[in-house]
Amino acid sequence: MQEYRTLLKPFIVDQLEFLQKHKESPNTLVEGANALMLDLDHGTYPFVTSSSTGLGGAVQALALNPTSIKSVIGVVKAYTSRVGSGPFPSEQLNADGEKLQSVGREFGVTTGRKRRCGWLDLVLCRYSHAINHYTALNLTKLDVLDDFDEIKVGVAYRLPDGSRTTCSFPADPNVVEKIEVEYVTLPGWKANTMGVTRYEDLPANARAYIEYIERELGGVPVKWIGTGPSRDHVIFRD
Repeated sequence: MQEYRTLLKPFIVDQLEFLQKHKESPNTLVEGANALMLDLDHGTYPFVTSSSTGLGGAVQALALNPTSIKSVIGVVKAYTSRVGSGPFPSEQLNADGEKLQSVGREFGVTTGRKRRCGWLDLVLCRYSHAINHYTALNLTKLDVLDDFDEIKVGVAYRLPDGSRTTCSFPADPNVVEKIEVEYVTLPGWKANTMGVTRYEDLPANARAYIEYIERELGGVPVKWIGTGPSRDHVIFRD
């Protein structure tokens, strides 16, 4: 036990005191640990984690001054995935879902379980944006979509009472399980994008997909685009 105490001691600090020392740093990057839909307050309760995973959770947990926040970057895959149980309106229990899982190597980091996969859900993205107020997006794993003839995007939910929503996620699990997703179908690009580092080098249909997402999210710019598993496989876009 003493051996482990010695090893761990340098990493155990008074959090507030530690943060105060770094308060005057020109820039501080804060990274959340879980996706918004696992948030205790705004997520798919009871299939959530034990904390607030959004912007509010970061402010509260780190005692941040909200007025000091310069930018909020939303990280979103070019499709959607989930580990374990819980609502997943755009899940594809078919060959498309299996292909996304296989090509994307979708396994839970901790559990090793296969992630459930489906098309990009812009209703969830708008919902997350309304809560976290994104100033920019980091779109990851674009290359996973390279071999699809067509790519679907969820743009609205049709609810059991006949109503339609484009930016809200129902709190009632009984309603959620009866959601019908409305999709827009976009043409695939059928070309290799892995490792591309310049936006202009992407296929035209890949650029159209990215720009469609930007328009649907009210003009929030996609400033970073992941094109592969390496840290160098990224497009930095002005």
